[in-house]
Amino acid sequence: MFNSLSDRLQSTFDALRGKGRLTEDDINKAMREIRMALLEADVNYRVVKGFVASCKEKCMTAEVLDSLSPAQNVVRIVLDELTRLLGSTESKLVLAQNRTPNVIMMVGLQGSGKTTASAKLAYLLRREGHSPLLAACDTHRPAAADQLETLGSEIGVGVYRGDGKDAVRVATEAIRAAVDHLNDIVIVDTAGRLQIDEEMMQEAVDIKAAVKPDQILMVVDAMAGQDVVNVVSTFAERVDFDGVIMSKLDGDARGGGALSVREVTGKPIKFVSMGEKPDSLEVFHPDRMAKRILGMGDVVGIIEQAQQVADQQQVEDAERMLREGFTMDDYLSQLQQIRKMGGLKKMIGMLPGGERMLQQAGGQMGDEQIVRIESIIRSMSKEERLKPKKINGQRRKRIAAGSGRSVQEVNQVLKQWGEMNKMMGKMRQMTGAAGMGSKKSMRQMRGMMRNMGMGGGVGGMDLSALQKMYGGKGGRKF
Repeated sequence: MFNSLSDRLQSTFDALRGKGRLTEDDINKAMREIRMALLEADVNYRVVKGFVASCKEKCMTAEVLDSLSPAQNVVRIVLDELTRLLGSTESKLVLAQNRTPNVIMMVGLQGSGKTTASAKLAYLLRREGHSPLLAACDTHRPAAADQLETLGSEIGVGVYRGDGKDAVRVATEAIRAAVDHLNDIVIVDTAGRLQIDEEMMQEAVDIKAAVKPDQILMVVDAMAGQDVVNVVSTFAERVDFDGVIMSKLDGDARGGGALSVREVTGKPIKFVSMGEKPDSLEVFHPDRMAKRILGMGDVVGIIEQAQQVADQQQVEDAERMLREGFTMDDYLSQLQQIRKMGGLKKMIGMLPGGERMLQQAGGQMGDEQIVRIESIIRSMSKEERLKPKKINGQRRKRIAAGSGRSVQEVNQVLKQWGEMNKMMGKMRQMTGAAGMGSKKSMRQMRGMMRNMGMGGGVGGMDLSALQKMYGGKGGRKF
């Protein structure tokens, strides 16, 4: 996601950081690099022109040129302008308080991922405590209703199909069915086409008039680049809509569509799809996305996802680990939590410098590393998981054979467990100490953070430890 753009921008900033004081020529050169980076990312040329002009104007002030840290000021200006370009603030899904059920209408071209996005949105709303119903109003594409019903069954959400012939009738009947079954939201999945045509637009207009949706969301394929702008503009003229869902954003290395759509159309991005799983639809935060593009990560997003998967049992387990130590079952539980948060690759990508590290790792930082470790732990006996120190050479050979891994890999997992157990021991000592707020205690805490891969570099993060822990290629600090 945004890989090429991020690399170009970070290289530009790296060149500026090597200078103690910036000149007008330095700024002009940096702006040319930024312009080329945005154009290569397939950002709309008018958007690029306005963006670069605004950045240049703010960078040419005495406040920047004469400051002690001019490069940091340039990065801050680009970050602010990039955030503004993406929408400045989060655009939330608006639901009516005086209407039940609320109706959300989905529109878009065929192949944009509209049906899948409908199911993902239903899953997200269900997790928030709602009771959604999916309406299969794509009566033109063969097996569209079957696809929606399959997706609905996977996430535990009902699907109304009706007669499968008249899209307007299916939509209106779905609302009545929602009232009967106490569903508070109806998501209407409308038909898409290979291209914008009058029949498609008229059907969308008719459905809108019949169900009076509270929100209309346009699903667009991020990989379409700035062509997205033309599609969105045409829909806005005929149907109008409230916001955009960017699908397949994880597969788009350039990101031109995402960077262009708000500026050109005035329509906010409300959600982004970052994978194929039902939980891969995320609320779009412009400021966080801007930071990720500039290699600053999204640590807040990691914390939020961790909070979502946390429960009372995990809190109790954490307290037990502090008292009694870290077992292999605890290690396995932590790996499962990483999966719930979207997987190792996604989590690393949200860390400062993470996207660059993933590229350098050559694709070796995916969930296959978690699978490898899990297979080794599951090959251990109950006693061995509880007391890993008992695992001698003979036991290591048996575990390696049972998991289909090498003895060397088993040794690596045991070493990782040992390091984590040492950290737990230090935390146990610190929590038992009287002076938790002392300078000594803070120094100890910072030292532990460094051991966990949170040392110096961009954003205060050293990812080399994390890379080594999960079998990456090595150690570079960012």
